[in-house]
Amino acid sequence: FFQIHKSMYFVGQFLLIGIGIFSNTFLLLFHILTLLLDHRPKSSDMIICHLALVHIMKLFSALFLLSTDLFEALNFVNDFKCKALFCMIRVTRGLSMSTTCLLSILQAIIISPSTAWLARLKHKCSKYIFHSFVILWFLSLSLNSNCLLYTAAASNVTESNLLQVSKYCSLSRINSILRGLFFTFSLSRDVSFIGAMLLSSAYMVVLLSRHQRWCRHLHSTSLSSRVSPERRATQTVLLLVSFFVAMYWVDVIISFSSTLLWTYDPVILDVQKFVSNVYATVSALVHFIFSKYFQNL
Repeated sequence: FFQIHKSMYFVGQFLLIGIGIFSNTFLLLFHILTLLLDHRPKSSDMIICHLALVHIMKLFSALFLLSTDLFEALNFVNDFKCKALFCMIRVTRGLSMSTTCLLSILQAIIISPSTAWLARLKHKCSKYIFHSFVILWFLSLSLNSNCLLYTAAASNVTESNLLQVSKYCSLSRINSILRGLFFTFSLSRDVSFIGAMLLSSAYMVVLLSRHQRWCRHLHSTSLSSRVSPERRATQTVLLLVSFFVAMYWVDVIISFSSTLLWTYDPVILDVQKFVSNVYATVSALVHFIFSKYFQNL
């Protein structure tokens, strides 16, 4: 039964990662083409390009950790490969969250009415997109650099008390004070980004609901039985935020509790890896629909 479970898990993970790499590559190329052909490139296209690229990097890192053949094909020392791949997953995880937050804030600015104070930022957004990317990369690299301290190849470490995250890679124990500091910094960053994302999404939902009521006031609802673009956009916002927050908290609860308590159950670890990759895969389609509906408003 255990072998069947592991076989199904690996097949599911390879399928999930493969679909994720394909869908994010398509999304990246689509928006790059849009930027090249559009005389007035949209800030949202640049952010979605960045998000798709981050997810591609994350999924490829997960693929190399998952596949022993691909891991062994990398012509580097195992310890270096473990540190590089594990840190890349942590860095891209932070970038995925912060870029999603940036996109949510940008969309809130875009749909703000001309009388709102956010409307004054509409023409300034594109000027600071690349600056935002630099800041997000700096924050993610600096806050996740601690993974270099406790990531190691299992064969290179003599300690018996290790958290094995793959066949070749493990996490070694670090000082409890440092672990608590890393936990505090990471949690503070995550709560800030999640809070900003929820606030901007709630603001969008309120604006879209008001717009829908205004349209109903002007036009009879009996004219069409189709769901309005505003309602679809509202549903997409809720889907995007709800899905991200749900996947994030499952991942963070497993990750932080396992690291702080220093115990890993193989089944729970498999669930965490799946949850960590499923958002990168599904978000490509969600973000495509998300941006499409807002462009139609």
